[in-house]
Amino acid sequence: MIKGTVAVISGSKSDKQIVDSVLDTLNGFEVKYEAKVLSAHRKPLELRKYVENSEADIFIAVAGMAAHLPGTIASLTIKPVVGVPVSGKLGGLDALLSIVQMPSGVPVASVAIDNGKNAGLLAVEMLALKDPELKEKLLNYREKLAGI
Repeated sequence: MIKGTVAVISGSKSDKQIVDSVLDTLNGFEVKYEAKVLSAHRKPLELRKYVENSEADIFIAVAGMAAHLPGTIASLTIKPVVGVPVSGKLGGLDALLSIVQMPSGVPVASVAIDNGKNAGLLAVEMLALKDPELKEKLLNYREKLAGI
């Protein structure tokens, strides 16, 4: 059985397509997850309560525009946070810059704009560091990806 869990949080229901790509990836590796819609701006107290009480090992935060969600989550936990910038009026550049420009001491990893799949894979890689079964699945995935 795969050890570890991932919390996937989006700031809006409109991010569903990106969230679905994260969840498809996690499902492909049989990684347990919980998905929530919690805005850093509209539901800050609910977000804080969820993060502080979550048993997840890794957080994936899907956010567009000002993209404060990943940074807010990172400020509430010492667990890894992966941000997924979502394209919008500025093509997602606004969200990308908001995610990667975190202050020193409060890191957030980032993947490419709209790339929920890579966010899921990054979480799988982190969990595979301490899970031999997951590591083997990841190695098999990479072999198939490389056409070996």
